Order: sequence, then structure tokens, then C-alpha cells
Amino acid sequence: MSDLLRGLNPEQLAAVTLPARHALILAGAGSGKTRVLTTRIAWLIQTGQVGPHGVLAVTFTNKAAKEMLARLSAMLPINTRGMWIGTFHGLCNRLLRAHWREAALPQTFQILDTADQLSAIKRLLKTLSIDDEKFPPRDLLHFINAQKEAGLRPHAVEAWDDFTRRRVELYQEYDNQCQREGVVDFAELLLRTYELLERVEPIRAHYQARFRHILVDEFQDTNVLQYRWLKLLAGGGATVMAVGDDDQSIYAFRGAEVGNMRDFEREFRVDNVIRLEQNYRSHGNILDAANAIIKNNAGRLGKNLWTDRGSGEPIRIYEATSDIEEARWLIDEIRSLAAEGRARREIALLYRSNAQSRVLEHTLFSANLPYRVYGGLRFFERQEIKHALAYLRLIANPDDDTAFARVVNFPTRGIGARSLEQLQDAARPVAGGGALSLWAAARALPGKAGASVGVFVALIDRLRAACEGLTLPETVEQVLEMSGLTAHYQTEKEGQDRLANLDELVNAAVNFIAEEGYLIEQPPGEAPVEQPDPLAAFLAHASLEAGEHRAGDSDDAVQLMTVHSAKGLEFDIVFISGLEEGLFPHENSIPEDKGLEEERRLMYVAVTRARERLYLSFAQTRMLHGQTRYNMKSRFLEEIPAGLSKWLTPRLKPQRVAEPAWGNRYYDPKPNYPKAPPVRTRYEVENSGGGYRVGQQVQHAKFGQGVIVNAEGSGSDARVQVNFGRQGIKWLALSVAKLTAA
Repeated sequence: MSDLLRGLNPEQLAAVTLPARHALILAGAGSGKTRVLTTRIAWLIQTGQVGPHGVLAVTFTNKAAKEMLARLSAMLPINTRGMWIGTFHGLCNRLLRAHWREAALPQTFQILDTADQLSAIKRLLKTLSIDDEKFPPRDLLHFINAQKEAGLRPHAVEAWDDFTRRRVELYQEYDNQCQREGVVDFAELLLRTYELLERVEPIRAHYQARFRHILVDEFQDTNVLQYRWLKLLAGGGATVMAVGDDDQSIYAFRGAEVGNMRDFEREFRVDNVIRLEQNYRSHGNILDAANAIIKNNAGRLGKNLWTDRGSGEPIRIYEATSDIEEARWLIDEIRSLAAEGRARREIALLYRSNAQSRVLEHTLFSANLPYRVYGGLRFFERQEIKHALAYLRLIANPDDDTAFARVVNFPTRGIGARSLEQLQDAARPVAGGGALSLWAAARALPGKAGASVGVFVALIDRLRAACEGLTLPETVEQVLEMSGLTAHYQTEKEGQDRLANLDELVNAAVNFIAEEGYLIEQPPGEAPVEQPDPLAAFLAHASLEAGEHRAGDSDDAVQLMTVHSAKGLEFDIVFISGLEEGLFPHENSIPEDKGLEEERRLMYVAVTRARERLYLSFAQTRMLHGQTRYNMKSRFLEEIPAGLSKWLTPRLKPQRVAEPAWGNRYYDPKPNYPKAPPVRTRYEVENSGGGYRVGQQVQHAKFGQGVIVNAEGSGSDARVQVNFGRQGIKWLALSVAKLTAA
């Protein structure tokens, strides 16, 4: 046996040595697909079936392409420098550079990244005097890219209303502008290459004859145009090996089409489907849980992960009374693991939504534990949070030039670059005097520039007046509304994450007030304790938390990330937090089977990141926009067989707040805000009179388990509103409904 093939399991060996026919490799998580792909290329070259320049291999990241090239260099004595191994965008750029004339591009065409593309669209709207509130630049960017990824030029886009027709016209104007300037965006790279190959037969024939073997990694993440591009290149008789996992298709929001795998099997008449099911990463209990969860999805191509590493430890499940308690438990567990000698870098905290990181980050910060947010910014460093904090800083101190410059024209309010230049000139020191703050200069700025900047000054004045006498959480909420930040992010296609982060800023203010003791009344007869201004203290807290405990890539730090960011990674120990209906699976996905199935695939990805130990946690209550939300545990927990898991907490009954003594009294600054969390005690259902409380878990004969979220009336008129998770939220009359304690 060739040294190349030594150590491969039977399925891997079959995939590597397949005859020259189309093949579909279903590669489960941790099954060694990178090794299979690379060894397949090396074997084809070593056996003389193809030369290095006759292979086209498509990866989804530059990192994966570099790794493949490095492995090939170690396997064979060949020069890999000229091989066509790279991402879709990288390969298209290479082809267009070689055929720039035929593609109607200048030889030195430049590529726009996403930020450059957004700037180009803003410039276009300004040139055409288009209202960017009616046509938000980011929305237009997503519209244009979506059309390109579907292979549609402006003339081919169907427009059923005036608004869409105008967007199509702007798409055409944008194309014209890019052509004039000799630039292409990422989506254009692929579309321009596809059109070139389709239109120019000699070029198409050349590449079809050259590439005799085409291999595609992460096939489940291809979009419509990428699949058409591959079919075009393979049209000359090349064999295609598609490697992917339909159970890990989690990028529908980026245009990924999981159906491409079934289409490939049918359209290419694939009779070689090989399943790589042996997992080299995780213990058996983890894999069995992942298999049990994903089997609930319909229309799968089908596979079942297994390992010879043994069952390992049971999956640990923790039920917390609140998101704060959940975070504290997580950090206590991490401390214990670190004390046992576990490396913090091998511990990952995963969450469904970016906004969840705020409570986790704060708790880690308070515990003096270093952490790193992988694939994203820490909470207080996120754009929308920094914008909101800048408005709050101006309320506290209008002479804060950094805050002023950040939001003077955000959201856009028509203050041009020329006006800002005049403002900065007015603020510079003059003979015999010192420099002015931008705020002071703005108040005295004359002319048109003074009028435009004056709109912002008046807004800050109104904000300061409106927030006078409000609590800190109310102040934050008022600023988000009056500044226009909430309205601005509501217009963005992907603004929901930013809005969730702004909601979480309100929660941060609520928790800050509670933790710093602002709500505690003084004992009778004692002099009041002088406390700093809550807003100033909160802003200082935000700055400190943003700058502290920043871990470098090589530091031994806990890894925080969304589940999407975790794909392709693996850790010894994984915590998946926030497993509640409406959060994971996300409430936006639950109404549709297709969306719910993608959420289940996301859970499958999360579970299979763990090598040795897996923790799952959820909270009975979670703060959302300053309000307490009562939650049902995620259906994904119910899909895990009981024999695979161990509950770290008894099945908790809901909580109630203990009657406070004078020293623990808290006031409720606003009816919508929950009281700060004092000592809590567990309770059982009151038997006398059948009393029920908000937050209580109950069982109904027809609708199953639920949690009471509202109650009204008394006696025979009493009724409760119950969240039954997938069965929905229902009002039930207690005189008729048969409810029992869950």
C-alpha cells in the first residue's frame, strides 16, 4: 500500500481511491475530510491520473486553502505554487486577471471589500440626490449582492412595484459607476467570471479541458451562482468530487443553499455516495446526543456519527433561575476546571446571539478571568454600543469632543464634510485665547454650517432635558429612541443583532444599578451615603470593562463566540448557554419548518465542537430590554435521550422574591423594570385555592408543559396566560383549565 493511503479508515480509503466519476462525500463533523480531500489530490497526481495543473480545488476560506497546499507539499515532491487551489473569490480573481480584456475590465481593476462597497453606494446616492432614509445604503447593498448571487443583472430582475423598480434602477447606476471606476465587489467577481465563461467559448473550452478533476469543500455552503459556476466548468467532462455535510449547513442568511447537495446528486447522476461517519474528535455520548438531535430534521441525506474513543462523560445540564445566575455558575465551573489544570484556551462558551455575551463578559470581568471574543468584538466595543455610549457621554459632558465627533452625523442628519471642517476650524485656538470644545464652537458657528450643526446641538439639549430626573435604565432607553439609533438599525437588513445589543445595553444599566447598590435604602437614623452620579459611574464602568482583560491570541483565555463563529473549531470543553425556546431555537425561526431545521443544524454544530466534556444550560428568566422574560427550556434539550445526560440541578420550581426587610428594600424605578434581584427562595404550588404565580411552570393535558407569563382576575374569573413553547401562548380560565405543577 502507498504511504499516502496508510492510516486511512475504509471509508476514507474508498473516497481517496474512487475511480474518475462524480462523487458525493458526506463528511460528518470531525471525520477527517481535509485529510481525505488533500490525500485524494495527492493520490491522483502520484498515480498519474492528472498533473498538478489539472486540478481545481475550491475551499471556503483562505486559511483552508493554505493548509491544503502545505499538506500537499509535505506529501509529494511537487511545486504547488501554480496549482489552482483557493476560495471561489480568489480563483475568480485569478481568472479575471488573466482575461481582463474579454471581461471588459481594466488590467489593474481593484476589488471593493464590504466597507468599500458600502461607501461606493453612499457616494452614488449622494450624487443622484437620493434620500438615504427611503433607500438605506446597507439595504441597497444587500439587495444588489442578492441579485448578483442569483446570477441576475438589472435587466433580468423582476420588479412588481415602484419601490423595487427604483432599487433595480439604482442597481444599474451602481454597475455603471463601478464600470467607470474600474472596480468590482466580491459578488461581481463570481458573476463576471460566470458570464465570461458562458459568453466566450474558447476561454470556457480551455478551462474545461485543463481542469480534469474538480474538488469542492464545504459543498453545503455553496449558493445558487457558485453551483452554476461549477456546472459550467465541469461541462467538458471533468469529474467533480463534492465534499460536505448537509447537517452543518448554517449559512442560509448568506445565500447558502443546502439543496445544492441533492441537486448535485441528481443532476450529475452520482452513484458514488460515501459517508464518513467515524468521528476522531468527540466521545460517544456527545456524538449520540448530536445524532439524536439532528435526526428530527426531514429530508437529510443521512449519516450517523460514531467513535471508538468510548462513551466518555455524561452531558451536564444546568437549569438556572436567571441569566445572571447562569453566568455565575458558568464562571464558577470554569474556575473549578482551571483549578484542575485545564487550559482556559480549551474552554469555549457558545451562545446563539451576540447580545448574550454581555452578561458573560461582565461576569468574567468581575471574576478577573481573561477571555477572548472569537470572531467578533467585545460587547462595549461594538459599533452600535459605542454610538449609544457617545450620546450618553454628551449628556454627562457636552464638551467631550471624541463623543461629539462620533455621533454628530450618526444617524445621518445632513451635516456635510465642509460643515465639519468649518466647525473644527472654529474650535482651534486663536491668538490670545485657548481652543474651544466642538460643542462650544458649534453653539457659536455662523452661517449654513452653524445651522446644520445646530440641529445636532438642539437634539443633545432636548436629550439632556428629557433625561433629567430619570433613572439610569430610563435614560439609556430614552437616548436610544430620541437619538434615532433604534430607528436607524430597524431599517438595516441585518440590524436585528444590533437592536438586540442595544436592548442588552438597557439590561446592563438595570444590572449596574442593582450591583452598585443604588436601589438600597439607608437604615433609619443613619446619614445617607454619598454616591457618584449613576450615569457617570456607568460610563466609567463601560470604559473599564471594554479595556480590561483583553486576551491575545496566544494567551490562556476562555474563548467566547457565537455558534456560527465556532464552526470549524473544536475544544476540550464546551458550554452552550441560553438553551431556551425563542433564544435557541431563535423565535424568528420557529414559525417555519425550514428555519427551525437550520436552528437544529446550528445546535448540531454546537454540540459537535466538544471533544471531552459538554455542558448545556438555560435560565428560567432572562432580561430583555429591561424586562424579565419567562422561558421554556429549548426543545433541543428534550431531543437528547435521558441516558446520555446528567442534571446538575434538581428540576427547579420557579422562583419568587422573598418579602424584603427594611435593609433589602428596593424600589421599582419604572413598572416595566424588574426589581433588582434580592435573596430568592424556592416555593411549591399553593394547594389551598389553587393559587398560581407568574413564572410558575405548569402542565396541561392538551398543550403540555408551559410557564405562566401573566395572570389576572380572582375567584371564578381568574385566568392565566401560559407560554407553551411550540404550542404557543394561551389564556386559560382557571375555573375550566386543569393545570398542575410541572
